Amino acid sequence: MESRDARLRRIRTVALLLTALSFLILLVSAYIRLNGAGLGCSPWPHCYGQLLVDGPYRHSDAARILHRVVASSALLLGFVLVWQCRRLQPIQPPARYATALLVLMIVLTFVGIWSADPHRTWAAFINILGGAGLVLLSWRTALAAGAPQAPPRRRPAALLHAGLGTLALTMALGALIGARYAATACPFLPGCIDASWPAPAGWSALNPFTRIAVAASMGDDGGVALHLLHRYCAVATVLLLGFGSLRALAQPATRQSAVVLLALLLVQFALGVLTILSGLSLHLAIAHSVCAAALLAAGMQLLIRVKAAPA
Repeated sequence: MESRDARLRRIRTVALLLTALSFLILLVSAYIRLNGAGLGCSPWPHCYGQLLVDGPYRHSDAARILHRVVASSALLLGFVLVWQCRRLQPIQPPARYATALLVLMIVLTFVGIWSADPHRTWAAFINILGGAGLVLLSWRTALAAGAPQAPPRRRPAALLHAGLGTLALTMALGALIGARYAATACPFLPGCIDASWPAPAGWSALNPFTRIAVAASMGDDGGVALHLLHRYCAVATVLLLGFGSLRALAQPATRQSAVVLLALLLVQFALGVLTILSGLSLHLAIAHSVCAAALLAAGMQLLIRVKAAPA
């Protein structure tokens, strides 16, 4: 009979490999989506959203093939991970997170059937958030299969809880900006032309179950609303996670995770600002998308460490 420790080591290895594959899926998917949307095209920004009017799809076949190969490999590895967690005697909690990861992979596989139509906002919205979910769940499985952790001690972590909530909301708003082709609605900082708060007509943009015909023009009420809400939530995330991380620096058990989170927080904020100032650079926008998933995973890890830290 294989020992529990040996199974946990194997589960952790597979989960770490899936984490790396999830980041690669997220990166290639962001490249395909943003390059296809027209970021960095010429003449910019008139070519933005060409796909919505039957324009050319501006990414290489190599990127699509790479995405399918990596996604298929990750799906197969997801089945292997669940089998490793559940064969003979299920090992909890890794089995729970691995199962959730596999379910998400299967859901994204079916959503991909409708993703070829750029007019379907909901499909792009789910795909964008789903990529971050793959990273989060695969990393959570790896953590659960790692070194034994002390049980939660109900230590106060209100700032981290709130910060992760606003981060999730920020990512959802960013996903809507991408899914609705609203990047060019507000290419300014800190506000959107003369607007500092969404107009009443702009709140309808929060509905992902709509079909769009053209990209949002500069000053579009819906696009402006999404940009402003995204930025306000981003500032709240920086403050909440920043102060939560600074408090965690005082504990040796949580110091390393807090430093990582603070570093990612600063990098992500800088990437967001530079993406706007650069005129929506393709590479900066891709980095912004990938770093958001890393920030979410790092925030979750710090929250776990804080709850398990000795009093």
